[in-house]
Amino acid sequence: MVAVVREQTNASTPALPPERTPRHVAIIMDGNGRWAKQRGLPRTEGHRNGVENLRRILQAAVECGVEILTIYAFSTENWNRPKYEVEMLMRLLELFLERELDELHKNGVQIRHIGELDGVPTRLQKRIVKGLELTKDNSRLILNVAFNYGGRDEIVRAVRRIVEEGIPAEDITEDLINHYLYTCGLPDPDLIIRTSGELRVSNFLIWQGSYSEYYTTPTYWPDFDETEFRKALAEYAHRKRRFGQIDEQVEDPDE
Repeated sequence: MVAVVREQTNASTPALPPERTPRHVAIIMDGNGRWAKQRGLPRTEGHRNGVENLRRILQAAVECGVEILTIYAFSTENWNRPKYEVEMLMRLLELFLERELDELHKNGVQIRHIGELDGVPTRLQKRIVKGLELTKDNSRLILNVAFNYGGRDEIVRAVRRIVEEGIPAEDITEDLINHYLYTCGLPDPDLIIRTSGELRVSNFLIWQGSYSEYYTTPTYWPDFDETEFRKALAEYAHRKRRFGQIDEQVEDPDE
């Protein structure tokens, strides 16, 4: 089960002070297929182990004081994968919700869906909607599941809605566009982690991640455990976020 209620910290990794802890962490969970190939296993086993790993990271996020965790579960481009793999990924998410939803709810996790349900099997759609409704009032950790999601598609849909509502061009601002994104009401990610060593954003949160800190690791997602997660947060804690300013303008929490 997903145990996300413990407050203890890993004794080998000192807890970060709140001002150095990212409030919102997003993860591109990459490398499941290569993890399986490395072990002579079918790709499906890599995906199964990747789903299992999510339990550990949920636990670590709560222990570290992260408030929002966004995971890239299935992109709009993933529909182009072999049919058997797409069907398996759909089934894995369905099984995850079936097995873990009650425990996630019990432990205060609020599930949000980022993306569209177009083309998603009806049975899975119903499970997703059930999970969103059941957990909507929880506040211990927000878990954004980017499923059937694409960053460009998100922006296109936002622009279409703005046009449909007849909003004048001179009234369109960044804040207005934010209001029409899937992440409306949430802060942008402070830290975006990508596993498996790839150095690209892959159409993930391309609006929201414009000033996020990025962290990449060669570790494949199934092996990205609590220790690896804490290493990413520790690296973030040593960064100075400037947002276009110079060092002298940026307040250092340690000073």
